[in-house]
Amino acid sequence: MSIAVTNGQLILPDQDAPVSGGIASDGDVICAIGEVPAQDNTIDAKGALVAPGIVDLGVFAIDKPAFHFGGITRAALMPDQSPPLDYPARVRFAAYSGKPDLWVHPLGAATVNLDSHEMAEIALMQEAGAKAIATGRNWIADSGMMRRLMQYCAALDLALIIHSEDGGLTGNAVATDGEMATRLGLSSAPSEAEAIAIARDIELARMTGAKVHFRQVTTAAALDLIRKAKSGGLHITCGITPAHLFLSDLAMGNFRTFAHLSPPLRSEGDRQACLAAAADGTIDVISSGHDPRGPEDKRLPFADAAPGMAGAESLLALSLGLVRDGHISINRLFDLLARNPARILGVPAGALAKGMDADFIIFDADAPWQISSDKMRANAGNTPFDGMPVQGKVSAVYKGAKAVWL
Repeated sequence: MSIAVTNGQLILPDQDAPVSGGIASDGDVICAIGEVPAQDNTIDAKGALVAPGIVDLGVFAIDKPAFHFGGITRAALMPDQSPPLDYPARVRFAAYSGKPDLWVHPLGAATVNLDSHEMAEIALMQEAGAKAIATGRNWIADSGMMRRLMQYCAALDLALIIHSEDGGLTGNAVATDGEMATRLGLSSAPSEAEAIAIARDIELARMTGAKVHFRQVTTAAALDLIRKAKSGGLHITCGITPAHLFLSDLAMGNFRTFAHLSPPLRSEGDRQACLAAAADGTIDVISSGHDPRGPEDKRLPFADAAPGMAGAESLLALSLGLVRDGHISINRLFDLLARNPARILGVPAGALAKGMDADFIIFDADAPWQISSDKMRANAGNTPFDGMPVQGKVSAVYKGAKAVWL
């Protein structure tokens, strides 16, 4: 079907602010931007913002109600499943799991069983639908293995998505070294574990020419390394979640297990460095890290609780805080939420532009609501932002020009 949206405030690529106008599709592909003629199926946006559907790079569970509420039209699924996405048939099944109302883009496991010992069949997984390769929740310590992975990914033009914490330093730590971890008596690791891991992998990327995406970068030292690598022309990108942009390790007070994350929350200084990196272009992607965990995983002593947060529903509303606080423009925000992650995955989405898939959302950036762990649409409500008032609410989600949430 074809569709037209009129009377909207369009968030377009390479613009400084929203532009009045509309979009039209020919089937499931955008064919016109700006002044578009009315069609049989025409939606009046009534002055609301119209933006590309969010491309959430690196979720741990497919949670359609939460994704639709948050304006997510595409979700890149991490290989940390049961069983892992380390075999072509599993990747193929995952790629079809979102149909018909959600794009699911599986990330193939870098190693068999994600145990870092044997490289998985990367080319066969790509044929089965893997849009990138990922190391999962863990860092690969074997530099020879990581070099071979990068060489294969470079040959296949696939991005390698890396979790960056030196396991020899982090061990079983659940917090970052500092006053808060000491006060709570929690096992902790130095924040430098992140920069050390990233420094090695930047050099391997330099050797191999691979496209490397560091999934979550949360420290000033690591961001400085990435900033320098980018200036040197390497194919390096990095991401972050709203938790590490808006919370420091103080949020772990009273042993709040909803604030037990991986990587752990950092110092206020590191948090401020992350905000600056989002503003200056060092950070390329903001993702939800969506990992719903029920009481069996969270109602435990802090050290025993599973890390992770349910982030899909609040991703847009929290990220809009960067705009309201003057760090970035709303158009730059959708580069972080949609355009850049789509480029990393190599999918025709993430921007309102001719030839792109007609995946878009209509939303009110000022609409108030309150995040509530008890009322979330996700499989579980484990959010460290429980009770926080936010602004930004999606009123409609379209995938391939078809309404999937209204």
